[in-house]
Amino acid sequence: MNDWSAIYRSVFPDLIRFLHRKVWDEERARDLAQEAFVRALREEPEKPRPFLFAVAANLARDEARTVIRRRRHLALLQGGLEEASPADLEGEMVRAERGSRVREALECLRERDREVLLLWDGGMSYGEIAAETRLARGAVGTTLARARKRLVDAYEQGARDRAARS
Repeated sequence: MNDWSAIYRSVFPDLIRFLHRKVWDEERARDLAQEAFVRALREEPEKPRPFLFAVAANLARDEARTVIRRRRHLALLQGGLEEASPADLEGEMVRAERGSRVREALECLRERDREVLLLWDGGMSYGEIAAETRLARGAVGTTLARARKRLVDAYEQGARDRAARS
């Protein structure tokens, strides 16, 4: 059984920082971090920290899609999409799509690679990653470099697969 109060104290600030980089709103980042913890409490994952970051990434992606839908709706209410900045809407759609493709590529990785990448992206130091994953501190950099390479390969393979289906 996990000590959720200790996990909350140690992970919550990193989770907020991670989410803030995704949604650019401190209050919304806090709300999403709390939602990630609610889901983790329901699931009782074996490795709570990587689980929390994965859930947070999904919540941030969903948030981006919601923002895009709201802006489109608002533009329609204000007289049509021509009044909204098409470049802004298109940019947000591209970012949301890219985020979805990155998530798909992450799902193709082995658990260890995904965990190391998510922890690093969450702002953890090599020492913290080593402690969390039980890797030797000197192996974190190598594992991270290989995981990045595999992520890029999976991302590019996904792009090739989508192009072949088109």
